[in-house]
Amino acid sequence: MAERPSKCHPLVVFGSVNIDMVARLHTLPVPGETLHAQGAHLGLGGKGANQAVAVARLGAPVTLA
Repeated sequence: MAERPSKCHPLVVFGSVNIDMVARLHTLPVPGETLHAQGAHLGLGGKGANQAVAVARLGAPVTLA
């Protein structure tokens, strides 16, 4: 983690927040083909969420609006 700068003002990020659903497949499906996923997980995504996480990792206080 980065050390917080001495004059770091609180930030507000306005942007999208999404839930990313990622499925693991052995091969890519061809048009019309149905495949069963080998596994899947959900994760946080979206431009606003990604920017807020990056700012927080740099040590700045941040709010996602």
